[in-house]
Amino acid sequence: MSETSFPRSARLLRPAEFKRVFDNTGLRGSSQHLLLLATPNEQDQARIGFVLAKKQIKRAVDRNRIKRLIRESFRHHQNDIDALDFVILGRSGLAELDNQQIREMIDALWFRLKRPSHDRQAHSKGKNRRQSRR
Repeated sequence: MSETSFPRSARLLRPAEFKRVFDNTGLRGSSQHLLLLATPNEQDQARIGFVLAKKQIKRAVDRNRIKRLIRESFRHHQNDIDALDFVILGRSGLAELDNQQIREMIDALWFRLKRPSHDRQAHSKGKNRRQSRR
């Protein structure tokens, strides 16, 4: 199997796996049309799951196109990302974007998450200091 494959073990499949990400969100990334939630997992690889509601993205063909584009991007970036479980939530207006815009948006989110973890910790410590001064 190649390094850029997308095996079943790289997917969140059970409701309990999604619930764990929602309940214990460690990292968050967002754009106007996507929200990405992540939490560390006990596996040796990153895993991904989707929540693309019919209420937000009406047509099945659009939901499938979006999932296909995000899966492809994840497949290329999965070796650079820590062992995290990701849930990607689609927001309204996502279906109106073309394929290139969706690719750029998700690639920007992966880039933010690939920053060294000490940068994220320093950033979050700065937030805590500001909050404690209030």
